[in-house]
Amino acid sequence: MAAKISIVIPTLNAGDSLPTCLEALIEGLTTGLIRELIVTDGGSQDVTCAIADEAGAHLVSGPASRGGQLRRGCAEARADWLLVLHADTVLERGWSQVVGEHIEGSGQGAYFRLAFRAGGFAPAWVAGWANLRSRLFGLPYGDQGLLVRRAVYERVGGYPDQPLMEDVALVRALPRLTGLPVRATTSAKRYAKAGWLRRGARNLWTLTRYFAGADPQKLAESYRR
Repeated sequence: MAAKISIVIPTLNAGDSLPTCLEALIEGLTTGLIRELIVTDGGSQDVTCAIADEAGAHLVSGPASRGGQLRRGCAEARADWLLVLHADTVLERGWSQVVGEHIEGSGQGAYFRLAFRAGGFAPAWVAGWANLRSRLFGLPYGDQGLLVRRAVYERVGGYPDQPLMEDVALVRALPRLTGLPVRATTSAKRYAKAGWLRRGARNLWTLTRYFAGADPQKLAESYRR
């Protein structure tokens, strides 16, 4: 396969979730799809960096800021394609064949179908809305993963160094993305803790404020509270 990918994963105290994320990526190594793994850390105090080192990742360190971490990590990438994943996201089996076929036949960026590691109506509804939003409005979030040509990523300026909505900022700058028939299953801890309805409404309100021009730094402070 001529086209290769660089995996870029931002981390901050992700020791509990990173191993499962990395385990799902092994099939991409056996097929020769993955050229390199880049873990861009924001100052973890747990075993995250040790796990990344054990996995043979190229470790990039710097201040904790999702946008800044991703910008630094992607700047280190050498492959033709970037695949950006969150540390608590697990791609379903067979992802490497789908991604390999896509990059061989298309120059278009792509994302995956969101799912949660939780059962019931609320997780299915939230994931369904996210997938519908992505199809209708071309607005996937970072927990759905992002596959994009490095040249295209660099042409639009890459991730902005901001603590929140960095994924939305980049996606809005990119040509329209396509959805791939692969589930990206992510942690439901934050939703379960805050409440599914409350968390979903909060995310929508934050997005609305961002589109209205609110400062990402202030949004991040409000979001954490």
